[in-house]
Amino acid sequence: MLLLEPIKVGKITLKNRIMFPPMTTGYEERDGSIGQQSFNFYKRLAQGGVSYIVLGDVAPVNTVSPTPKLFHDGQIEAFAKLANALHSYDCKLGIQIFHPEYDVDALAEMFKKGDMQAARAKLHHDMLHYIDEVTEEQLSAILEKIGACVKRAYQAGVDVVEVHGDRLVGALCSPILNHREDQYGGSFENRTRFALMVVKTIKANAPDICIDYKLPIITENPLRGKGGLKIDEAISLAKILEEAGVDMIHVGQANHTGNMNDTIPAMGTQPYCFMSKYTKQIKEAVHIPVSSVGRILTPENGEAMIENGVCDIIGLGRSLLTDPDYVHKLEKGEAHRIRHCMMCNKGCTDAIQNRKFLSCVLNAENGYEYERVITPAITKKKVVIVGGGPAGMEAARVARLKGHDVVLFEKETTLGGQLNIACIPPRKSEMTRGIHYLTNEMKELNVDLRLGKEACANCIMEENPDHVIIAVGAYNIVPPIDGSKQPHVLDAWKVLNHEQLPSGEVVVIGGGLVGAETAELLAEMGCHVTIVEMLDEIAKEESSTVRPTMFETFGKHHVTLLTQTKVTQINPTHIKAQKADEEITIPCDYVVLAVGAKPQTFDITPLIEKGIDVHFIGDCHEKASDINHAIEEGYLIANSL
Repeated sequence: MLLLEPIKVGKITLKNRIMFPPMTTGYEERDGSIGQQSFNFYKRLAQGGVSYIVLGDVAPVNTVSPTPKLFHDGQIEAFAKLANALHSYDCKLGIQIFHPEYDVDALAEMFKKGDMQAARAKLHHDMLHYIDEVTEEQLSAILEKIGACVKRAYQAGVDVVEVHGDRLVGALCSPILNHREDQYGGSFENRTRFALMVVKTIKANAPDICIDYKLPIITENPLRGKGGLKIDEAISLAKILEEAGVDMIHVGQANHTGNMNDTIPAMGTQPYCFMSKYTKQIKEAVHIPVSSVGRILTPENGEAMIENGVCDIIGLGRSLLTDPDYVHKLEKGEAHRIRHCMMCNKGCTDAIQNRKFLSCVLNAENGYEYERVITPAITKKKVVIVGGGPAGMEAARVARLKGHDVVLFEKETTLGGQLNIACIPPRKSEMTRGIHYLTNEMKELNVDLRLGKEACANCIMEENPDHVIIAVGAYNIVPPIDGSKQPHVLDAWKVLNHEQLPSGEVVVIGGGLVGAETAELLAEMGCHVTIVEMLDEIAKEESSTVRPTMFETFGKHHVTLLTQTKVTQINPTHIKAQKADEEITIPCDYVVLAVGAKPQTFDITPLIEKGIDVHFIGDCHEKASDINHAIEEGYLIANSL
C-alpha cells in the first residue's frame, strides 16, 4: 500500500505518507506553552501511527492569538518533551512558524493596559491595512524573531519547520491584499521577497533542519481566498522555493475569506479531495515531495492521489481527530473499522470559532487523550441496552471492548436511530458514516442484537442483567396550537424520513435546525416554503460554516423566513400568526411541525425494585440534545461499568 511506504524528505525519512496537518487546537495553555492536554493529543496521534505532525500557528512572538508560542528559551523544554515523545513512536515533529497580519507589539501593549476598545479598533484596522503599512524595519525585526524561534526549535529536537505561507507571509505574496509600492510590493518578485527571506532565515539559523512550506492557493471559479497566490504564480514560487532549499511543499486552500468553510469545508459543500487539481500542478513543477489536504477522507482517496501523481503525502486533519488509530488500522488490514469523519464541523471548527478546544462528535476521547481510556473490566458483567441510536450503540461498543456481555434491543429493524433522518436533508448524507461505523462495530464485537423488538422491563429482566442502559431517544413535539391535529399537519421527523409527503404551499413551524433542514429539503423538492420561528434567528444551532450555504439555498428557492412570529391557529387553508402587534395570515396546503423534541419515557420501576443498576443516556436523559451529547454519554456510562 503506497500510503504505508516510507518517503525521504530532505535529511529525514517519514515512515509512511500520512501526516497530521497544522490545525488550531485550543489545547495550549493561556501563555501558548505546550501543556498536558496538548502534549497528550499529539502523543496519541503519534501512537496511532501517523508519521509527521505539524503544530499549527507557532508564534515567534508573544501574540494575543490563542496559539502555541516559542518566543523565549524557557519554552524550549516543553517542545523538547513533545519531540521526544513523538520520536519514541518514530513520528517527526514540525512547527508551522507564523506571524499574524497585525502589529503584535502595539496590540500587546493595548491589551496590557486593558484598553480593549482601542485594541479592537487597532486589530480591525491592522487586519485591513497592516500588509501595506508594516515598515521594512518591522519586517526585518520579525525575521530576527523568526530566526531566534527556529534556533529554539532546533535545540528542542524539532524535525521540520513549516513556513506558514498564508497569514503575514501569504498576505505579502498576495496580488489581492498587497498594495505596497516598495521592494515588498507590486511585481511577483517583490511580493514573494519576504517569503524567500523567511526561508533564508530558517536555513541560516538551523542549516540541518527540514523545511516545509505551506503554499496557499487562491482557487478560482468561484474565487476563494485572498492570501497566497493564484495557481500560475504559485507554480513559479514552488520552483523558486525548491531552488532556495525548501525540502517539501504543503498545498492548501488560501485563507482570508471570512468563512472557515472555505479552508475546512463541511459535509456536502465542497467535492472530496477538492485541492487535487491544484496540488498536481505544483507536484509536476517540482522534484521535492508535495503534500495535500482538502476533504481527503478514505484510504482509497489517498492511495489514488499518490498513484495518480497528485502528491506524495496525505494530510488528514479532521479524520485523525475522529480516529487517531487510522494508520494502525490500515497496517492491520482493518480499514473497514476506521471511524470516518462526517465532516459536520460541529466539534472541531465550530469549537475553535467559539473559543473552545478541538473535539470530535464521534470520538469522546478527543481532547481527553489518556484521561478517557477504555480499560478492561475487572469483573465481566451482563449489560442490556435499550435503543440502537448513536448513544446506545456507542455504549454497546465500549461495554464490549471492556469485556462485558452486551444485549441491545432496538424496536426498529435497523440501527441508527435519529441519525437515519439526520442524514436526509441536503448535504447531510455524509452523516451515514457515523451509522456505518457503529453498526459495523456491533458486528465486529459480537453484540447480541435484538432488532425489531420493543423492549419492556419484563423482557429485560429475563436476560438477568447486571446493568441496564436506556437509550430510547426522543420524539417530535406536537405543540398546543389550535388546529394542530388536523390531517394536513405533519411531523417534521416523518417528513424527513419520507413517511409523510407535503406539496405545494408548506408552512414549517419552528426554525431550529430540524425545521430549517426540513424546509431546505422541501424547497429542493419543489414546495414553496415559509418558516415561522418565535425567536429572532433561524437555524441558530447549525454550524457557522454551513449556515451560509443553507441560506443560499433558501434564497435560491425563495423560502420565506419569519422570525419573532408566533403561530396562533392552524386552519385547513392557512395559518394565523402574531408578528409584533400585527396578526398575519399565511396560505398553506400543509403544515409541518418542528418545534422541538421531548425525551421518550421508559418504565424502569420493576428494574429498580429488583435492584438492577439503570442509567438513562442520550436524548431520553433529561432533555433531547445532539449527537455529541449522545456519543459522550454512551461512552462515559459504559466505560464506568
